[in-house]
Amino acid sequence: MARKVISKREFLKKSASGLGLIACSICGHSLLANSKTSRFLPNESPQTNEIDQWTVKAKYFVNTPKGIKCQICPNECKMLLNEESDCRTRINIDNELYCIAYGNPCAVHIDPIEKKPLYHYYPGSKAFSIATAGCNLACLNCQNWEISQQSPRKTKNYDLPPRKVVQECIDNSCKSIAYTYSDPIAFYEYTFDTAKLAREKGIKNVIVSAGYIYEKPLRDWCQYIDAANIDLKSFSNEIYEMLNAGKLEPVLNTLKILKEENVWLEITNLIIPNWTDDIEMIKEMCGWLAENGFNNTPLHFSRFHPQYKLASLPATPVSILVKAREIAIAEGLNYVYIGNVPGIDAVNTYCPNCNKLIIERKGYNILNFQIKNNKCNFCNAEIQGVWD
Repeated sequence: MARKVISKREFLKKSASGLGLIACSICGHSLLANSKTSRFLPNESPQTNEIDQWTVKAKYFVNTPKGIKCQICPNECKMLLNEESDCRTRINIDNELYCIAYGNPCAVHIDPIEKKPLYHYYPGSKAFSIATAGCNLACLNCQNWEISQQSPRKTKNYDLPPRKVVQECIDNSCKSIAYTYSDPIAFYEYTFDTAKLAREKGIKNVIVSAGYIYEKPLRDWCQYIDAANIDLKSFSNEIYEMLNAGKLEPVLNTLKILKEENVWLEITNLIIPNWTDDIEMIKEMCGWLAENGFNNTPLHFSRFHPQYKLASLPATPVSILVKAREIAIAEGLNYVYIGNVPGIDAVNTYCPNCNKLIIERKGYNILNFQIKNNKCNFCNAEIQGVWD
């Protein structure tokens, strides 16, 4: 039976009623509809653990008496023959560990870099953004759960190997490639190889991740990663376990390593009612960031909206977000923002020295920019970021 390859336009029409992801959660400038280099993969996915062109040997694993143990993240999944990892992207095939998330993204868009969010990294530039299915966490509030909690063999995917990603980025005049939407840790090998090729072409590489990764693969990644937004989901190990199926300490280690490796870093903290809105915990988190040298690292407090397994909760009160921002500033953090609240002034950047408005934003657009040679135009104080 012949396998049908569908166009991007056909796919969007068919998926609009099924996956709210493209219309709601990801919502960027979709592309590739007219691309000559990319196509959708066949509707049918392999039902056996065959090694195809979208399957590559995993980089970090060890054979143990209890099966293959993945060594990319603290989950340390152990897989017997034909078993898959928690992230759904790694499978034991013939007692070798393979990744099935390679060159087969299910989401491809052009986004403003501010959407990641990265407010201090080439403002106003475009990011060619990709994701495969799969994630090594299981957040109850995940906005992209339709792909993050799914296997790459069960989503409709593009045929987009690393060299094609780089070419599409160039063809669409994007400054960077962003590995985003689900979590690039799940498609680590794809990200690594694409980022390496992108670096050769002068393209910047951005990861948007929960940062739940071990030191060795992270430091290897940092050879080619230029910027990152890490989702620091809470400052409680208990909440991490119950809300995200993870642990806090590995994420804190990730923040420290990214700083050591000179990767431009911004941090997002989603404030969820009854889960991560405790003021004392927020103060403790901000204190830790200040004490560990993250004073000039932009921190984004993001508003929660009901979805997935927390659909019964209310949206975060704006007053809580404002209070969190006040606490962060009082603890010594210089660049603190509020996201997912249209029209709020806290999306703007103010000089921490003279308090003048130096970047005015509306949505993802830059209305006013008062930084030159990395310095405030009003008082000449240095403004941390990657601007030119």
